[in-house]
Amino acid sequence: MSLRTCALLLSSVFLAACSCQKSEPGTRSEEKPQLPAGLQATAPRDVLSHPTPYIPPQCYTKTTAEDGRVHNPCFACHHTSIAPNYLEDADVQLTYAFPGPALRNPWTNLFVDRRRAVAAMPDEEILAYVRQSNYFAEDGSLRLARALEKVPAQWDANGNGRWDGWTPDVQFRFDERGFDRLADGGYTGWRAFGYYPFPGTFWPTNGSFGDVLIRLPEAFRQDARGQFDLATYELNLAITEALLARRDVEIAPTDEKKVGVDLDGDGKQGTARRVKYVWIPGKGTTLRWVGAARALQDAGQVHLAAGLFPEGTEFAHGVYYLDVVDGRPTLARRMKELRYMIKRGWMTYGDHERAAAIEALDAVKKPDETRAAKGNIELGVGNRAGWSLQGFIEDAHGELRPQTHEENTFCMGCHSGVGATDDSVFSFGRKLPGSEFQAGWFHWSQRDLKGLREPRRADGHYEYTYYLEQNGAGDELRANTEVLSRFFTADGKPRPEALEALHADISTLLLPSPERALQLDKAYRLIVREQSFIRGRDATVEPAVNVHRDLSDSSVELITGVTEPLTGPRTGNVTVYPGLPVKSAGPAPKTRLTGGQVTAGPH
Repeated sequence: MSLRTCALLLSSVFLAACSCQKSEPGTRSEEKPQLPAGLQATAPRDVLSHPTPYIPPQCYTKTTAEDGRVHNPCFACHHTSIAPNYLEDADVQLTYAFPGPALRNPWTNLFVDRRRAVAAMPDEEILAYVRQSNYFAEDGSLRLARALEKVPAQWDANGNGRWDGWTPDVQFRFDERGFDRLADGGYTGWRAFGYYPFPGTFWPTNGSFGDVLIRLPEAFRQDARGQFDLATYELNLAITEALLARRDVEIAPTDEKKVGVDLDGDGKQGTARRVKYVWIPGKGTTLRWVGAARALQDAGQVHLAAGLFPEGTEFAHGVYYLDVVDGRPTLARRMKELRYMIKRGWMTYGDHERAAAIEALDAVKKPDETRAAKGNIELGVGNRAGWSLQGFIEDAHGELRPQTHEENTFCMGCHSGVGATDDSVFSFGRKLPGSEFQAGWFHWSQRDLKGLREPRRADGHYEYTYYLEQNGAGDELRANTEVLSRFFTADGKPRPEALEALHADISTLLLPSPERALQLDKAYRLIVREQSFIRGRDATVEPAVNVHRDLSDSSVELITGVTEPLTGPRTGNVTVYPGLPVKSAGPAPKTRLTGGQVTAGPH
């Protein structure tokens, strides 16, 4: 039974759960929203052009085709979740569960015909454009950071004369362990990691390359004496990986007596060669942070739990155009966007379950109520799970600028209220395992997608193959004709030989042809020139035909045609990747209320 369905029965229990520490319990009208420190209410100039920018364009897909075939891309995001994600939103696969104001599709850029304008733009022009960095100046300095030193008035939400949001500081100098380095050899704290791109829109064949970097707070980079120590930082990142990916993580031989933590879970202080994923809090068996972070954990100032990042965790996510080098699409120098998340507060399992119950109950009681988006242009928006989301996007001339409040709110759609995420994040739980290049710690400029084997789901199915089979296409809009011709016959059946090649090399699916790459670049460049992001960011060349324009029409049924919800890639509590055992992990752990808090049962 989904959480939405049983909300009325459970809400009285969950409302008794413990309160959130420095976090945002919700933004419904009957509650007083609590914003992260420094995050002020939306300025009048940031009034939304429509009330639901957090509902992505892909959610308006026509899942039932004219021939009656049902396509289900919805399961990739909306499925049975794993605690402490309690959304249980698999039922969203069955209906267009929109509030009334969202029934008319606001993403009108999907229906623009750009074929003539794309054809008129020379290949040489777009290649020159995408090969020019809008992050670095000619002298190597960070041009956006330099612009923020004297913040323009239109970016200064509170009028205090300074930029109060994140100032981009990634240097993009990555070493052999994926760490970002300063010009003098020091460390910025950022570390890049490779990951399996999420199915659908996030594949490069649908318009963009992406990279992701993580940074833990300063204490996690320090030893017990408070001094920067790379080995300590690597251990805390390995612990984070074990907790979020829910798997053991190989590490360099480590003296457990020195760090004071039983990393390999063998019950003794010896030499550990792995961080063992252990999370049985009812028995007092859990992992612990090392170094200065351990002292803060003992003092209750930082926390640790399976499926949750510690407070202060940051993510930087670059979204790039596609370049073509030696006839092969690759990550371009020019950024479309630079996205940023910071976890400003801690929420316990009980807090997350309570928040999910409130949301589910409100969906039943107030189906037409839209979500409030609190925040501003400088500090972004809060996602009601402890995170603030902020971003930068191209202006009409291609320079990066802060996103408006409405453009930031667009990001909230994927990073809150979705069953597929781990603590509001997609990528880290999909990090490449230790069997891959540099143990998965690398930037895509150091190693590309070619030769990466296809990941398997926990039920043994190949993940990308399963998506193609269930969706019958390589994107939610079913507009990627190149994937359709590569992987499907004329009557819509998968091509066995194409799937066999995909199992061995995911680039056969994820990378477009050079011709398509340039077309997508040109289509997006047109949107940049218009600055029409509030009408959609998808790089479409032809008008989308498999998308609803208006669901408020009484003749349009609000059912998707899907009759049985599909499961996500993790039927249990792990994702199975190449190099790891292929087996079902069993059901996700149940939860129980203990002294006003929810704790996980044995894993």
